[in-house]
Amino acid sequence: MPAKGGYVYIITNKHKTVLYTGVTSNLYARIHEHKEGLGSAWASKYKCKYLVYFEFHDHIETAIKREKQIKKWKREYKENLINEFNKDWMDLFDQVEDMQ
Repeated sequence: MPAKGGYVYIITNKHKTVLYTGVTSNLYARIHEHKEGLGSAWASKYKCKYLVYFEFHDHIETAIKREKQIKKWKREYKENLINEFNKDWMDLFDQVEDMQ
């Protein structure tokens, strides 16, 4: 059975005051869940539903390791990562939808 890839992603709330880092094998479905308030309880509580960063890994295990790495970072490092990828912090959900 071939290995399944995965995505590491960062979502934020309307005012960009909270960052949530997650991992998934289906980015579109997972972000859709967050937008509907069905994602993690923590992300739902803080209304994190705007996708501002994502990266793909060929193996889900690699994505999980990367998620754990990013979760340990200071907010400043996460902001730098987002700024390099998406300088205007736009919601990237439409791009993910187009990847379907």
